[in-house]
Amino acid sequence: MAPAAPSDASAQGGEAGAVDESAYADTFYGQIGGHATFEKIIHVFYEGIAADPLLRAMYHEEDLGPAERRMLMFMEQYWGGPRTYLEERGHPRLRMRHVPFAVTPEARDRWLAAMRKGVDAVELSPLHEATLWDYLERAAASLVNSPSDPSQRA
Repeated sequence: MAPAAPSDASAQGGEAGAVDESAYADTFYGQIGGHATFEKIIHVFYEGIAADPLLRAMYHEEDLGPAERRMLMFMEQYWGGPRTYLEERGHPRLRMRHVPFAVTPEARDRWLAAMRKGVDAVELSPLHEATLWDYLERAAASLVNSPSDPSQRA
């Protein structure tokens, strides 16, 4: 599990909604560059989602911006950053939120390929990259809920 984040009250900056990134210095989130790093990973990832017909079809919204923001909030919170996801959306419940979608092994592999581009775009240290990638592979595998062959679906 990711390290605990400081309380949100201690992380608030002077500006409304601004976050004092120094409050997260001891977390994985802070160690890899905080918001700017996660924002780049997730933005590059969503460029891949937009370009992949199989993955894009899983998003009913025409604008991927809200989905990108939700993913960014989730990743930041998971890795010890601001708890905005929890405040706005509650517990992540990843498996429940993905049940409506046929997440096949092929979809998992394409998702990971898009995420690989995002992770590569930020050039993390080998230890940080391995830690993040291990989580992403495990999370993606845990969400597979449908076989690749449509004839095998119940």
